Amino acid sequence: MTNTTLKVLIADDEAPARNRLRELLTDISHINIVAEAKNGEEALGLANNHQPDIVLLDIRMPVMDGIEAAQHLQKMTKPPAVIFTTAFDSYAMQAFDISAIDYLLKPIRFERLQTAINKARTLLPSQLEALAPLHPQRTHLSIAERGRILIVPVSDVIYLRAELKYITVRTAEREYLLEESLTHLEQEFGNTFIRLHRNCLVAQAYILGYEKRNNENNNDSDAQNYITQNDNVPNDKNGNEKHWVALLKDIPETVAVSRRQQYLIRGG
Repeated sequence: MTNTTLKVLIADDEAPARNRLRELLTDISHINIVAEAKNGEEALGLANNHQPDIVLLDIRMPVMDGIEAAQHLQKMTKPPAVIFTTAFDSYAMQAFDISAIDYLLKPIRFERLQTAINKARTLLPSQLEALAPLHPQRTHLSIAERGRILIVPVSDVIYLRAELKYITVRTAEREYLLEESLTHLEQEFGNTFIRLHRNCLVAQAYILGYEKRNNENNNDSDAQNYITQNDNVPNDKNGNEKHWVALLKDIPETVAVSRRQQYLIRGG
């Protein structure tokens, strides 16, 4: 880091720990503490507002921990350097040491903090990969939108739909665009979402039930897009092709169920 004034954001759920860092940082020249957060989600919002150069992140925090927050921070236009703080955690410390990720062991000493500040840098892709096992499943998705990072709780997501190189993230309020792989999302959140179609994962908690519909009477263009070409759905007595759709909580759209996934409707 240079000798220019550095903007620092502190994130720790314990007030005494935040106070300790604040006191130590005031004795280091060229440091401006721009904000303090009590959890990772709050830290991300403050990072959007203040664009810090360095974020001091406690590993264990409620709502969103420091490991996940660090991953989301890397989507910022100018990602800050990250220094983790932790009480003794041999598993995390081993991962940090192997990947040369800087961390401060509590109680934090002035000399160690000063050294960490002087050599702070943004996380490398290989270091982000090393963090993944420490937090196997995110609680939030981070969306880059108009120069800001928007945080969407996974519990608010109704479905994830693959479209070209983006994923449409649908909540009750709106849609977001996410640059990730649907396959990767399925691997990470397989206990929360089920695949009803090759291009769509639906949150089990938001499925109200299933209904069989005629194609010609169904004006839901979204559902029409999720009928596979080779489903061979049987026709009704009038010759109209019929298909199953999932009825969803809080939104009017439905998602069609492909033939290979109809075992989910039968419960088998």
